[in-house]
Amino acid sequence: MKALVLEEYNKLVYRDMPDPQINDDEVLIEVKACGICGSDVHGMDGSSGRRHPPLIMGHEASGVIVDRGSAVRGFERGDRVTFDSTIYCGCCYYCRQGLINLCDNRRVLGVSPPEYRQHGAFAQFVAVPEHILYRLPDNLSFVQAAMVEPVSIAFHAVALTPISLGDSAVVIGSGMVGIFVIQALRAAGCGQVIAVDLEQSKVELAVELGADIGLRADKVEVAQEVQKLTGGKGANIAVEVVGNTAAVNAAIGSLRKGGALTIVGNLAATVDFPLQEVVTRQISVAGSCSSCGEYPACLDMIARGIINVDALVSKVAPLAEGVEWFKKLYNQEEGLMKVILTP
Repeated sequence: MKALVLEEYNKLVYRDMPDPQINDDEVLIEVKACGICGSDVHGMDGSSGRRHPPLIMGHEASGVIVDRGSAVRGFERGDRVTFDSTIYCGCCYYCRQGLINLCDNRRVLGVSPPEYRQHGAFAQFVAVPEHILYRLPDNLSFVQAAMVEPVSIAFHAVALTPISLGDSAVVIGSGMVGIFVIQALRAAGCGQVIAVDLEQSKVELAVELGADIGLRADKVEVAQEVQKLTGGKGANIAVEVVGNTAAVNAAIGSLRKGGALTIVGNLAATVDFPLQEVVTRQISVAGSCSSCGEYPACLDMIARGIINVDALVSKVAPLAEGVEWFKKLYNQEEGLMKVILTP
């Protein structure tokens, strides 16, 4: 099969690779679409520490089942499917509590930390276990289905956030996941939603897709501006989707007393944290990791048009052109949000 292979850091090569072999509980999927995630872009240069070459990256994908193992019972050849990015064991303490995203034995497709190597979906074929598969609604395209993973991350974060009807919310970071968070907050019944980012194009798109107000973090003092926009109190909730000191502090400063912060971003390993402010203003803080069973609901909402994924797809390109598009994303070419590769 043809695949896009990270042969060494900053060296992606489109070349032949052996077809994956499936185990009894796995299916072989002919990949129809696979999105380039920001974590793949960071993984390309080794900065994430989780993608050691050689590796086929890619975990946001959809396709058609072309073969299945002898123990597979719920799916047939020809089924249109997508799959969770996380391969969870189903047996550990956390899985048995329903917390599959916290599985002790989790493996992520397209990732190779020191403890394992799991080839992903930037290829003509990928093998995945049956228990992480999801059927596609009939009216959902393969490109739309490849967007369900980031949508599920946003909905998982919002599900962890204590929201009451009409609550004001601030979203720090208006990239792809941030904009899905905005749409998820709307679906959850939030009132005023304020989007924050450094890039004007992202702020404008955030307002187009559901935010009431967009703020440029380099043009205003975010916390002060949010206080003004919320009658001097601050927002009820904040979702941070960047993961650095400035973003976390802006989110905390934007909250009212007793407010709640959910952190999705993890760009930096550590941040300077305003401990006394959090304690004395009784701010609740939660971390949100990946997703946890939200795929079916997210697929349904995309199919019914409740969540707009099409507006975030900047380019659909052949897998053979993947090296070029990785470079464009790595260089942060203006106007690019999501690039989908098609084998």
